[in-house]
Amino acid sequence: MAQTVSPIEPRVRDLRDRPVPDLVTAIPGPKARAHVAFDQTWTSPSLPRAYPLTPVRGYGMAIEDLDGNVFLDFAAGIAVNSTGHAHPRVVAAIKEQAAELLHYSASDFFLPIYAETAKAIAEIAPMRGKLRTYLGNSGTEVVETAMKLARHHTGRPYIVGFLGGFHGRTYGAVSLTASKAKYHARFDPLLPGIYHAPFGKVSDLAYFDEVLFERLIPADEVAAIILEPIQGEGGYVVPEDGFLEGLRELCDRHGILLIADEIQSGTGRTGKMWAIEHWGVEPDILLTAKGLASGMPLAAMVARAEIMESWSIGAHGSTYGGNPVACAAALATIELLQGGLVENARVRGDQALAGLAELRAKHPRLVTDIRGKGLMLGVEFDSPEHAEEVQFAAFERGLLVLECGKQTVRMCPPLIVTADEMATGLRLFGEAVAEVAGDRRRRP
Repeated sequence: MAQTVSPIEPRVRDLRDRPVPDLVTAIPGPKARAHVAFDQTWTSPSLPRAYPLTPVRGYGMAIEDLDGNVFLDFAAGIAVNSTGHAHPRVVAAIKEQAAELLHYSASDFFLPIYAETAKAIAEIAPMRGKLRTYLGNSGTEVVETAMKLARHHTGRPYIVGFLGGFHGRTYGAVSLTASKAKYHARFDPLLPGIYHAPFGKVSDLAYFDEVLFERLIPADEVAAIILEPIQGEGGYVVPEDGFLEGLRELCDRHGILLIADEIQSGTGRTGKMWAIEHWGVEPDILLTAKGLASGMPLAAMVARAEIMESWSIGAHGSTYGGNPVACAAALATIELLQGGLVENARVRGDQALAGLAELRAKHPRLVTDIRGKGLMLGVEFDSPEHAEEVQFAAFERGLLVLECGKQTVRMCPPLIVTADEMATGLRLFGEAVAEVAGDRRRRP
């Protein structure tokens, strides 16, 4: 039987020679539309595609699609490509390691680069004292790992997450997730022993002692409380000052482990290495993934040594977790983060917040809130429909942004973004908002 062939072709013009954005066809172009039809023939319909972007090449802040259109990337592969696309130092590290050793399982053997990477991550973690690190493949995987470790270490059954939190799609992680009901639909029974609390306001902390521990579960049977210091997929929600500090005190009072899921908010994205550092709070367990290896599949769980050392041999492992090539990318990424990218995220974030505040002042009925820290920025609209329309109008102009929460559009560009690139992104986003405000809407 004849099969449709994907229209992917190599590009020949160097991205470094082109302006960003640089649109050469209507958006989406003819090859992009053809590929969407091809994709929808062969791939799982569960994949929640945002809009018809067909990326085939990237460099720096630029992404090129099948038609040769170049986009300014303010999505970064969902906050993954922290050092931009194809950073020369990261690419060189990957090539060098790939030529030496592609894979050997660190679960069964003493892989040198695994331990080197574990040490490098522990040294930038926001906790004092002796730490140890476990490496996995993805954020959802290290969430599962942390759940196992917390129960194993404490001997307690219950874990508490937060309304609005997103922790992944595997069974334990999706049981903790409470950002959208659709992530639970038709998957019951989910993992037992999971409870959720309201997030973000200092007054919400009363829920624990007055409701959760009083009426539902004893505090001394709770193994861990897990949270995103700034919620990601749930809408880029920043907690009130005092919330995290109060949560740390509550955990200390009841002997509960505090797990910081910094999978999206960590590795410099908020203008500090870890978002939790904005409030001076130290977790017991830290989770990181997205920006850790500049696009390579690597995740880490860092824990206080006395917690990690309660594992029994064979209690957890991974065939591919901490593979040599991903570790090499992470070591190069960490060097770049420490070399000024975290500070750049803070400065460019301040620039963005100022520009977005002006945008809100121009469109107060459409833009209802601006929030975030560093390059983890959310723009909330008056309806889900308007958020989606702004997202697509930005795409048509060559700017990649991505929805989150109920009616928020997130901006999470690579940490290498320059002042001029930020200004361009803000201009294009402003044009998209103005189009939607004027009800001049276009559809794909």
